[in-house]
Amino acid sequence: MELIRKYNVPAPRYTSYPTVPYWDESSFDRQRWEALLPAAFSIANTLDGISLYIHLPFCESLCTYCGCNKYITVNHAVEEPYIQSLLKEWRLYLALFGGRPRIREIHLGGGTPAFFSPGNLHQLLDGIYESADLLPGASLGFEAHPNNTTVTHLETLYKMGFRRISLGVQDLDERVQQIINRVQPYENVAAVVEAARRTGYTSVNFDLIYGLPLQTPGGVENTIRQVMQLRPDTISFYSYAHVPWIKGVGQRRFSAADLPKDEEKRALYELGKTLFIASGYTEIGMDHFALDGCDLQRASLEGKLHRNFMGYTVARTSLLIGLGASAISDSWNAYAQNEKHIPSWQECVNKGILPVVKGHILTAEDMRLRNHIQSLMCRLETSLNRADAHCSAVMEGISRLRELEKDGLVALLPGKIRVTAEGRPFIRNICMAFDARLWRKTPASRLFSQAI
Repeated sequence: MELIRKYNVPAPRYTSYPTVPYWDESSFDRQRWEALLPAAFSIANTLDGISLYIHLPFCESLCTYCGCNKYITVNHAVEEPYIQSLLKEWRLYLALFGGRPRIREIHLGGGTPAFFSPGNLHQLLDGIYESADLLPGASLGFEAHPNNTTVTHLETLYKMGFRRISLGVQDLDERVQQIINRVQPYENVAAVVEAARRTGYTSVNFDLIYGLPLQTPGGVENTIRQVMQLRPDTISFYSYAHVPWIKGVGQRRFSAADLPKDEEKRALYELGKTLFIASGYTEIGMDHFALDGCDLQRASLEGKLHRNFMGYTVARTSLLIGLGASAISDSWNAYAQNEKHIPSWQECVNKGILPVVKGHILTAEDMRLRNHIQSLMCRLETSLNRADAHCSAVMEGISRLRELEKDGLVALLPGKIRVTAEGRPFIRNICMAFDARLWRKTPASRLFSQAI
């Protein structure tokens, strides 16, 4: 408990390095991003293919825990114009690529992708497929809301090559569901899982969250025991990020007084971890659990796990293109984020302008630190080479780890840094030791959620 109090400080989740608040926007503009893309595309397309993240931001109601960029509406007339704008944005990228894309991965995120009708989702994917090739074994998945994902949604996306579905379960305690405004009975979740497996989906993921308002150990245990009846292939067990100063009115529906305190919150994770492992799941990276034999578990064992803005993935590509309002792209040596405001994003693409509004060009130091953070996040260890000895940022990071080594959280070995079993809950703190940009400029205001 003493370590929890010591290390429960604001820390990034490291889906990128540098993290978005520390991007150097002065070195970036749309023209430079466009100039980088042809070479980045040529390398990625030749080696592993490219990844696509498509942001579908609409939801019919607001879930008060949510930190995603979303737009709340019951007006489904927004679907068709948004789909058309996505396809226009895709065509802008095609013009820059100078070749036919080979797609390794597609992820539909939100928002609520199933807000869109099956017909509109088919139209979107048809428009992408007509100008690209899906690689054999491509990883195609979508985020699903148990209350509005229909059999037709499942069958339509299955016919388009989708085999992965991620269900936002969060918690099955009715009191918790009420306060987070996401009431979805167990029967709804079970019906979607059964329909997905009957359709032929081979990977079912559940998103669960610990640290939500009104959660108790008994409620979390009951949720997990119900989840175990459905046996998802993977489970993402996320720490609730309470950032009302960023996300505004939704997270102000409840206060910090409604949330489990530091030690109580960590105890919820340890309870979940114990139950998952007892049910045959293996802990993967940070916050993830997988059944033996599933692709995420195999990738972890083989050292092939990858992490990007979508989280952990088995599809490692050096070019990720983000389509849609607020979506982020990654060319490995640069990041670019789209306009967040939907009308402004649509106005750009309708004028034939790539809708990126900010980004970051990675320096040689950024790349070196990114590789170490990626390796720690995905493999719980990182190797050091001779060049690292001449990089002051790496050496400073190792120096910061000395305190964590004293606490038994990392092992500093010759040529290697390894996260210990005791250190796994503190992986964000361990990676933060290498966050040179954060250490050089301490944030003047709160930017990140608590590490634990």
